Amino acid sequence: MHFLSYADTRPWAKAIREAVLTRKMPPWFADPQFGHFANDRSLSRDEIETLLHWVDAGALEGSPKDAPPARAWPAGWNIGTPDAVLEMPHAIPIPASGAIEYQYIILPTRFSEDKWVQQVEVRPSDAATVHHAVVYIRDPGSDWLQGRPSGEAFALPIAKSLTTSDILLVYTPGNSFDGWKPGMAKKIKAGSDLVLQMHYTAKGKPTADRTRIGMIFAKETPKQAVLTLQMGNDKFVIPPGEANYRVPVSGTLPNDALLISLFPHMHLRGKAFEYLVAMPNSGFTTLLRVSNYDFNWQLNYRLAQPLLLPAGTRLACAGYFDNSANNPRNPDSQAEVRFGEQSWEEMMIGFFDVAVDAGIDKTTFFQRRR
Repeated sequence: MHFLSYADTRPWAKAIREAVLTRKMPPWFADPQFGHFANDRSLSRDEIETLLHWVDAGALEGSPKDAPPARAWPAGWNIGTPDAVLEMPHAIPIPASGAIEYQYIILPTRFSEDKWVQQVEVRPSDAATVHHAVVYIRDPGSDWLQGRPSGEAFALPIAKSLTTSDILLVYTPGNSFDGWKPGMAKKIKAGSDLVLQMHYTAKGKPTADRTRIGMIFAKETPKQAVLTLQMGNDKFVIPPGEANYRVPVSGTLPNDALLISLFPHMHLRGKAFEYLVAMPNSGFTTLLRVSNYDFNWQLNYRLAQPLLLPAGTRLACAGYFDNSANNPRNPDSQAEVRFGEQSWEEMMIGFFDVAVDAGIDKTTFFQRRR
């Protein structure tokens, strides 16, 4: 539903009351005991009371002169007018039913000079069919997907989809755009391609999607480059009926980095997720705990105060999975569940964004300098 005008919103007044009272909306799942986040969208007690009072008083309309300017939606971009837009040359047909393999589309940027992206947004033309989209930055000269045609969708086995390319954006429900403060940006080298990894889901009728990527460039060369890193575990086996199965992973940073955001990813059996950090010569502390992971609202948690992680810092993640019959989203509580791309399989990935010196790319970041 749209909440762009009083007429749009009034029929949902009672549902709004219920959603904010139970804190189902706005979606926000970070445990307040751990960390503070710049994009915390949870409502304060006073804000909830204001909405409850409005509904209980009859959900009356305010003065039209106090209304904010009308907003163009969905044609407009959340990030504002992009400096550049890359679009699939053709719409990808989505069947009415059945499993759909991940689709890859190579989009040449044709940038003749390096570009620094300050803000980015992914806009599917049929968002209802898009489970997620990952936008990779394929540097010029990269061997990854060499020989594959540009602009045409193709599928890949998991083994051939692996890449060390940086990620421009991970699009999921609740995370369609991102941006970084002045002085930080994502670098796209001249001659790079963007590679879209599209995970489509059938919705009961044939349709098609033609996704676009909008970018706003930094006004001046930033001092820091933003890199998207990840830790994952693909060796787990979740037993049938297990209600709280833990899957851990950890790693050590090879160089100094400024941690700016955390983005957990699991599938339908995902129950909870946590990030922990141990500075050199110290024990672990919790950065983020998502105690009620929601597959339908996969959020990026941006630290209110970026955290400097010196070389040798150890990061750890743990995903918790509910494969029991008590999980209403569970496709099959009798199944033994392993890693896989489809939603009825599972993933355990902890993405995180760091800022490093602008002269460092992802390859050089993993070359230990100490």
